[in-house]
Amino acid sequence: MNAPRNTPTHRDGAAATEPVAALAGLEPIGHGLVRPECVLATQRGDVYCADWRGGVAHVRPDGTQALYRGRMPDGSDPKPNGIALLPDGDFLFAHLGPDTGGVFRLTRAGAITPWLTEVDGQPLPPTNFVLPDAAGRTWVTVSTRRTPRALGYRVDCDDGFIVCVQPDGQARVAADGLGYTNEVAVHPDGRWLYVNETFARRLSRFPLHADGTLGPRETVVQFGAGDFPDGLAFDEEGHAWVVSIVSNRLIRIAPDGSRMLWLQDCEQDHLDWVEAAYRAGTMDRPHLDGIRSQRLRNISSIAFAGADRRTALLGCLLGDTLHRLPLPVAGQAPIHWSYP
Repeated sequence: MNAPRNTPTHRDGAAATEPVAALAGLEPIGHGLVRPECVLATQRGDVYCADWRGGVAHVRPDGTQALYRGRMPDGSDPKPNGIALLPDGDFLFAHLGPDTGGVFRLTRAGAITPWLTEVDGQPLPPTNFVLPDAAGRTWVTVSTRRTPRALGYRVDCDDGFIVCVQPDGQARVAADGLGYTNEVAVHPDGRWLYVNETFARRLSRFPLHADGTLGPRETVVQFGAGDFPDGLAFDEEGHAWVVSIVSNRLIRIAPDGSRMLWLQDCEQDHLDWVEAAYRAGTMDRPHLDGIRSQRLRNISSIAFAGADRRTALLGCLLGDTLHRLPLPVAGQAPIHWSYP
């Protein structure tokens, strides 16, 4: 596949290039999945995704599947959103409960135990994402403190936050006042923590200090109409790949903030309907729970897979499968890439 022509754009939401990746190049992977919002891949060819049947789904290299599921300590069903693979094969998952959150550990035998349920003496609200880093820290995001969470689908939402958990287990709020905090990623050079703010419509970054503290927030890209950034990953050239819900857009962002639209799957009248509600401050669950598209079902996550990491895996909110797409550039190896 030829790479798209990179037309520089401004940080004020100016139009990016037209999509060039054909939807026909998408290939489904997995079946019977339920809300596979977050996807991970390993060097061995294993693929893992969050699954609302109660845990983590595993698509093996031979195409067979397993489901690692359990019950929450209080007997309720887990609602895993972001997931992380641990060196021993267990998982961490961010619990997106209707009223409560936290991060929990899940074994492949189905045991679920609390890992982080409060910070600064306060219970964690419904929790979005969890990311271990190479320094032994773990980053956790909470999108909003508003109840119900749909009240955070607003341009003025500014109560999302990021938690840093140190290797010794000490946790603190590292950044606050964010516009619906979604996925985070550490830049390949280790000097920056990037974060998608979905309803502030921006990709931001913070200077990342050696002690895990963060410097002042900087805007990398301010997105425009139809862009609701969710998933985030880096390639080996230092470009960020951002996945947008609603519009099913995959956007590649250069270190200087210029961007190219790599993929899109939406119907304009549906996008216009969602956009009007967003601008009017009335966006709600129906605007996320319905989609009008050809192939993609509200994509929300990206992982690089394949032996050369030149395959994009796309998680989603509404489908029962993942999708993969060939790319001309290799993704940055995640921390779990070589885990046995």
